[in-house]
Amino acid sequence: MRCSLTKVLVGSLLLLTVYLLGRSDLLLTSVATGNVNFPKGMDGQPGESASELTWPLAKSEGASASWVDGGNYLPLNVSYLLLAGVPAIKQRFLTIGLASVKRKKGSYLLPTLASLFSQSSSTERASMVVVVLLAEFDPVWRGATLDEIRAAHPSELDKGQLLVIHVPPQFYPPLTALKRNYNDAPERVSFRSKQNVDYSFLMHYSSSQATYYLQLEDDVISAHSFLSTIHKSIQERQAVHWALLEFSSLGYIGKLYKAADLPLLARFLFLFYQEMPCDWLLTHFRELLVQKEPILIKPSLFQHIGAFSSFKGNANPLKDMSFEKDVYSNPVADVYSDISVYKDHVPRLAWEAGEGYFWGRTPEPGSYLTVVLRAPAVVTSVRVVTGLEGKDVLLFAVVELGQNVETTVRGEKSCKDFRPLGNMNNGIFEKKALEMEFGSSSSCLRLRVTGKHKDWIAIMKIRVTVQTDLHTSLVYGS
Repeated sequence: MRCSLTKVLVGSLLLLTVYLLGRSDLLLTSVATGNVNFPKGMDGQPGESASELTWPLAKSEGASASWVDGGNYLPLNVSYLLLAGVPAIKQRFLTIGLASVKRKKGSYLLPTLASLFSQSSSTERASMVVVVLLAEFDPVWRGATLDEIRAAHPSELDKGQLLVIHVPPQFYPPLTALKRNYNDAPERVSFRSKQNVDYSFLMHYSSSQATYYLQLEDDVISAHSFLSTIHKSIQERQAVHWALLEFSSLGYIGKLYKAADLPLLARFLFLFYQEMPCDWLLTHFRELLVQKEPILIKPSLFQHIGAFSSFKGNANPLKDMSFEKDVYSNPVADVYSDISVYKDHVPRLAWEAGEGYFWGRTPEPGSYLTVVLRAPAVVTSVRVVTGLEGKDVLLFAVVELGQNVETTVRGEKSCKDFRPLGNMNNGIFEKKALEMEFGSSSSCLRLRVTGKHKDWIAIMKIRVTVQTDLHTSLVYGS
């Protein structure tokens, strides 16, 4: 049965490819294979001032590994106007792709870009490139939006960390009188079909920029150090076959691909652009690449902020409930506490990523929660949040770092020597740049109760960052 299904899928693809190759209005014999081409008669519209040069892009390992581009199979006829930015010669670690169009209500592109860069360190920004496809055919809107991007991000444009491109309408397939597979209104079918083509062109361009590709929408905010979390997630799955890692449960937000798969995915979206929405197509593509189940990584790294859809300005209040703006990837550790636990709200839930938390009965002075790292590390920041809907707040406690792991009389692991970082302040503790004060490696983090409490306590999350060799690994794309 599986073999028969595979034959049907492959056969359908081949037939559709032959059909499309025979349609000169859809696929022509010329091909854009990683170059940004500027044909005669395709100058930028007023306000865009597109470059007149042809920028040769260095092929990434992912793009060169693709048999599709390598043999010029399934040529995808498209040329790009480079509106702003300087393409990098050297391959980056991550490309982030966004497609943006004019909305009837509101605009979220600039807040999205601001979040991506502000939530990233200088090392992370140097390891990524954000590619924005202005997919709107209205030249006035494009010109105004381009001016806003230039004013807000001159440094990122100069450093090749931000590129703005456009594909003229003559390279798009028919966008009207399309198939209505799900009885959608014709204008809805046209909208989602064009969106598929937008993403196809965006991915085709981005395949030569970096080792990995992250798809976002133009109305999101990002978690702090999202790139480092993505890097860590990839490293943890080196022995696992995957085609798609999902860092958000919503739509086409936070979907990570290998650059090697982008040439295929770009053509897949183009070939079936009018069949179904892009997020449905990505599920089929993942399964075709033999990843049966989705890999959803929590907490989410991206949150949808658009109140209104880009389609007709309809209300769109979708939110990802597992998003944490200040999410950190805590190192592997064991968690111990002598505070009585309520039901299944065990201490480790405060340390682990996700929506869980530690909920304990009223602590006594001297009670503790101790985190013991599996491997000593230089701690750079600590953040502790307590309290549940304004109640069960940990009011009186000191936060400490410890060294020299030992086994206690209770049979638990702890540290022999502790140094105080500071006290809880109204149920919250946060301290950064700890490496400047505590430069040596630590093995423990302890919350020690220092005063009497009348109520239970809820420790919602403990977030820690540690020094890594991330600078080296990101710069060289590993």
